[in-house]
Amino acid sequence: MGNLLSTANEYEAAIASYDQALKFKLDDHQAWYNRGIALDELGRFEEAIISYDQALKFKPDYYLAWYNRGIELYELRRFEEAVISYDQVLKLKPDYQQAWYNRGDALGNLGRNEEAIASYDQALKLKPDDYQAWNNRGYALDELGRFEETIASYEQALKFKSDYHLAWYNKACCYALQGNIQQALNNLQKAINISPEKCREWGKTDSDLDRIREDERFRALIQ
Repeated sequence: MGNLLSTANEYEAAIASYDQALKFKLDDHQAWYNRGIALDELGRFEEAIISYDQALKFKPDYYLAWYNRGIELYELRRFEEAVISYDQVLKLKPDYQQAWYNRGDALGNLGRNEEAIASYDQALKLKPDDYQAWNNRGYALDELGRFEETIASYEQALKFKSDYHLAWYNKACCYALQGNIQQALNNLQKAINISPEKCREWGKTDSDLDRIREDERFRALIQ
């Protein structure tokens, strides 16, 4: 019943149903896990972690519970703990591409960019066409000032998704940081063509674009 209610997006009722199930079988790791998913859907991340911890108490090798636990920790900006949770996933299932990707995101948020790049590289070995991993890898390289590699990574993202406005925008920022005004403007134009509201809003305050901010062509694009 809990599963049916979750499928119907009746998450409060689903949690109540899982609670009833757990009264009869406290060690049902799947009920704890599904309860955690329902709590996540309600944005109750702390409670979801507790539910996943209970699932792991009864089945420590349940990699999906470790994975979802990492997602909740990331949502709470507890990035160090999220990395630890993803590490547990990858001990149990080294080919779990999304765990490598999410681990890279968490490491990037900690400023551990070299490790983030290595994590994205593992994700891309498993799924070479993951345009978001290529984009985020580029961002980590940019943070390290490795601009040629940064551009190459964004271009890989665009190879697989040519209308990915974020990669065009990030390329513009990278070129602007290098003082390559024409390329910065060209890429910014492409980003704005795809997603005008978002990219214009970002461009108004993004310090990465400061070197081209006084250019009349930039002003015309952002208006």
